[in-house]
Amino acid sequence: MAGPGELGEGEKERWRALRAASEAPRNPFMEPEFTEAVGLVRPRARVAVVYEGLEPVGFLPYERGPLGQGRAIGLGVSDAQGAILRPGLDLDTGRLLKACSVSSFAFDNLEAEQRLFVRYAAEEHATYVVDVEKGYETYESVLRAQSPKFLKTTLAKERKLGRQVGEPRFVFDERDPAALRTLMEWKSAQYRRTGRQDRFAREWITRLVGRLARTRAPECAGTLSVLYAGERPVAAHFGLRSASVLACWFPAYDPEFAKYSPGLVLHLRMAEAAAAEGIGMLDLGRGAAEYKDALRTGELPVYEGAVTRPGAGAALHWLSREPARRAHSFVRGRPRLAALAARTLKGAARLRRT
Repeated sequence: MAGPGELGEGEKERWRALRAASEAPRNPFMEPEFTEAVGLVRPRARVAVVYEGLEPVGFLPYERGPLGQGRAIGLGVSDAQGAILRPGLDLDTGRLLKACSVSSFAFDNLEAEQRLFVRYAAEEHATYVVDVEKGYETYESVLRAQSPKFLKTTLAKERKLGRQVGEPRFVFDERDPAALRTLMEWKSAQYRRTGRQDRFAREWITRLVGRLARTRAPECAGTLSVLYAGERPVAAHFGLRSASVLACWFPAYDPEFAKYSPGLVLHLRMAEAAAAEGIGMLDLGRGAAEYKDALRTGELPVYEGAVTRPGAGAALHWLSREPARRAHSFVRGRPRLAALAARTLKGAARLRRT
């Protein structure tokens, strides 16, 4: 067991090599740099290193709760989770959890290739993806076929934004800290408008994003993309990218310009810029949304659940997580009920503001 910052360069190189050998997309949330960044803001972050002789053959980044409950590193904000293992390595999950001094290991965005943990999943979800492997022009042709009205309308709004506000200008990798602060302010306001918990009201998440914004590793680089109208930012996104995957994370826009759909324009320009950089896939993340339905070309499965080992800790995990998870699952599985819940949250948010 080690703190994320205690891993040697040789161990991190081995981690990267194992990750490169995986069948899964090279999602930056699964790289050692993300775990290191979480370790700097979450003191209970740990990494279990599995050895065969003197050679590291596996890594499990996790966090240990005060009562011995374990969870995926950065649970709640990480969009890809699991262990980094040598292909074919077979481990006993009970022994692994015992070695980590945890009674459970909870996950909510477990990769499909995580054979060690998938059998313990309680639910399967879809994470929506945009395939730009063959270039942006090919992606646009796909959109013209599957969402012709969406593409035509969005491009028309981009032109209208240029005529009425200022010439659109897109920066794929903006380094201005002020732009990142603006994005976080927009996102906080969006959370409050929709009645959702404001992630940026939690200090550790704000600090994590700030650290990742300065991370420039080949397979995990913080990327702030901004759409400007003239000199004014109208939409922005902060995420992580590897050489082949752009993990979309925190998108937001200025509500003053909502009629121009700047968030949709931003995502089209992100897809174009990503393809030009040689990135083959945008991961839009788990959870249904109209803009994802319009932009996506496919989906990948991710899993939610937990593995536990026998004892009081297993019961504690069930009591602390399962009732809420089952309630959320019940609502998500019933569209009319989910829509009612969304309206209720927005109404409650308006009442708080008044």
